[in-house]
Amino acid sequence: MNRMLLTALIVGSVGLVGTAQAAGDAAAGKAKATSCAMCHGPNGEGNQMGPKLAGEDTAKFIQAMSDYKSGKRDNAMMKSQTSQLSPDDMANLAAYYTSLK
Repeated sequence: MNRMLLTALIVGSVGLVGTAQAAGDAAAGKAKATSCAMCHGPNGEGNQMGPKLAGEDTAKFIQAMSDYKSGKRDNAMMKSQTSQLSPDDMANLAAYYTSLK
């Protein structure tokens, strides 16, 4: 019984750590977002060059960045920008843009 409880607690803890890590760091994302501002606006509000990112769904944002990086989405500028991003960078950017309204 104790062994089952301990196993359940460990598995649950690992799940929480994974969720927290996947959430990203909005402050780190804000620092990384300076290169995004020209096309997407200084606060992710979008402009004629790029769509609004503020308030974007985290999962959709990360998927879009991954698709640009892999070439699944075809955009030379975004491919260039995302080629330099790690998965943590993408999660941080997503956390930042999600936090904006």
